[in-house]
Amino acid sequence: MGIARAQDEESERREFEDFRKTLVALAATERSKENDDFKGLISSHIADLDLQQDKLVCVTSGVSFLGLALVNRLLLRGYSVRILVDNQEDVEKLREMQVSGEMMMACNNKISVEMAKQTEIQGLMEAFDGCRGVFHTSAFVDPSGISGYSKSMAEIEVKASENVMKACARTASVRNCVLTSSLLACIWRDSSQHDLPLLVNHDSWSNEALCMEKKLWFALGKLKAEKVAWKIAEEMSLKLTTICPGLITGPQFSHRNPTATIAYLKGAQEMYAKGLLATVDVNRLAEAHVAVFEAMNKTAFGRYICFDRIIERDEEAEKLASEIGIPPNRICGNSLEFIPTHFELSNKKLNNLMSRTIRNWYGQS
Repeated sequence: MGIARAQDEESERREFEDFRKTLVALAATERSKENDDFKGLISSHIADLDLQQDKLVCVTSGVSFLGLALVNRLLLRGYSVRILVDNQEDVEKLREMQVSGEMMMACNNKISVEMAKQTEIQGLMEAFDGCRGVFHTSAFVDPSGISGYSKSMAEIEVKASENVMKACARTASVRNCVLTSSLLACIWRDSSQHDLPLLVNHDSWSNEALCMEKKLWFALGKLKAEKVAWKIAEEMSLKLTTICPGLITGPQFSHRNPTATIAYLKGAQEMYAKGLLATVDVNRLAEAHVAVFEAMNKTAFGRYICFDRIIERDEEAEKLASEIGIPPNRICGNSLEFIPTHFELSNKKLNNLMSRTIRNWYGQS
């Protein structure tokens, strides 16, 4: 059995190297064409290489629902993207996406792939080397594929966040890091507190004990992963921002992102009753990631809540349930069970930043 496993692993390594060589060959072909067209412009070519290096970023879980949208958005903005994968299955997904056109084929020369385990800091450092920024999208599923997002998955996510942050801080080329957290890391607060603010914004934090009590493992994982990221960023002087999105929607979202979708909706009846059930389109979220990243050397700092819709009416909840394929009462069931306190969600901080950033984007020549 040991010999067979070793042979399988060696085969996987060879396949991965072949795939990476294909990507490198594509980039080399493109560079060759550029050299033929621009012979003699050596100084300009060197400047272009420096610019390309400044625009190289890494996306963890780049084959996930959010990861793919983020990769495509970065490519549209002119970045070169290194996609981090940790298993052979993800490499196969990348191949399929390129063949299907799901990933921007015109930008193949700006895409590279690295395999590294998020449990190994040294491997992460090697994968991040040369990148100016890292987007840690925190996309996890149960390895067994049957139990969704469990308590053990929460602990895995926290450890991965810790390792990624340490690797970023120890990699000389990495200047900035953007972590994808969740709105769930903000909204699960103890309602029994008489002085609990009705406004939920970037300064709001969920209560860890409450998440444990209600067995909200997805919320707990996002909360603890974000907290450990901020702790390491402070201790190791890493420039970090975090984005806290609502339920991520978009084309076929429940099919393409099932684990996170179902896990997010645990406690949906209470969120809906309190005005805290919000969603965000995956492309809007990807745009927010890039906008925040590009503003980190200027005005961007701290946490950003991201949503574009709050589910407030029964017909909206029923439509969402239909899109996911669950009974409507999973969302808009017996709301009388919960304290009739209605909270206000605010994403003003992100909206202000994005309005400025998008004006700059379209104002560029």
